Amino acid sequence: MPRRPHKGRVVFLLRLKPGSVVAFLAAYERIRQDVAGVEGHIVDQVCRLRNGGNTWLITSEWETLECFLNWERSEAHRELAKPLRECIASAQSMKFDVIEETRLPRPGVIAAADADDAKGVYKWFDAA
Repeated sequence: MPRRPHKGRVVFLLRLKPGSVVAFLAAYERIRQDVAGVEGHIVDQVCRLRNGGNTWLITSEWETLECFLNWERSEAHRELAKPLRECIASAQSMKFDVIEETRLPRPGVIAAADADDAKGVYKWFDAA
């Protein structure tokens, strides 16, 4: 039986231009609203390095890296990301395939072993 494609994790390590935090967060908020509706998008986060001044991290998770790459190549993405890019002094982009993942059970959620995966990876279902 063929293996399902790996989820994708995209990481952008950023150093912002001095004085650009407010504009950066406003631009991120606009992108965040749009990306939430993109096919294959699961979750994204923006993080600031503690005591790191202008060092930030944007991370997003996708059903596959191809989902992200398709969105990244679109003209809509380039236009939407332009105000964000104007705030960035330097950036490093990395794209990862998620090989393994650990999740703790949440209240009201039932774990069921995935019969297709011999390693016992779990899918999570709402108990409701």
